[in-house]
Amino acid sequence: MKHLLLLHGAVGAKEQLQPLADLLKDEYSIHLFNFNGHGGKPFAADEFSISSFANELHAFVVEKQIEHACVFGYSMGGYVALFLAKKYPSLFSKAVTLATKFHWNENIAAKEAAMLNPEVILEKLPAFAAQLKDRHQPNDWQQVLVKTKEMLLQMGKENPLQLHDYAAITTPVCLLLGDNDKMVTKEETTAVQQRLPNAEFQLLQNTAHPIEKTDLQQLASVIRNFCN
Repeated sequence: MKHLLLLHGAVGAKEQLQPLADLLKDEYSIHLFNFNGHGGKPFAADEFSISSFANELHAFVVEKQIEHACVFGYSMGGYVALFLAKKYPSLFSKAVTLATKFHWNENIAAKEAAMLNPEVILEKLPAFAAQLKDRHQPNDWQQVLVKTKEMLLQMGKENPLQLHDYAAITTPVCLLLGDNDKMVTKEETTAVQQRLPNAEFQLLQNTAHPIEKTDLQQLASVIRNFCN
């Protein structure tokens, strides 16, 4: 049975991908993974960064002897997957990303970081604050947001993957984007697709950025068709 690795997004957790895993569990050996600080996993000594997340994911893959897995990464998870695919070309057999933001500069990072203010979320979105608290306990969800905010601001100063870097990623890649995604643009996604040596792009209809608003049956079908 082929291996399938599922990666969550920023301030997310592997539990969000369990419904997707349930749809594919009869066809793949599924591996769910929490980045440090997320989903109750202890914080690492390093600050949040794409590089540190990639290193811990690589250690997980090696420890579990997950060979030639197809990897699906939602949002930040997709970015980490491609960062790791560049560093270790034979690690993944194929990669699928959804709603991954590739273009970062200081203005974009500042805009996204401003949405991760714990005080504002507590006041304006108490239900979301409660969800984050439950998702990351026993960790402090506010600390998760602060560390993520710092990471995004650093990415705005120095994007870990520049456009020219994608030419070195030989892993076959499928880039997915929802047509109603307000965070990620079609232009930045196709710009990356054009630089990847072996990549395709698909626009998912009636799909916004949150993974909870994605048609999982449709997503599972795309993953199944691409990874097989």
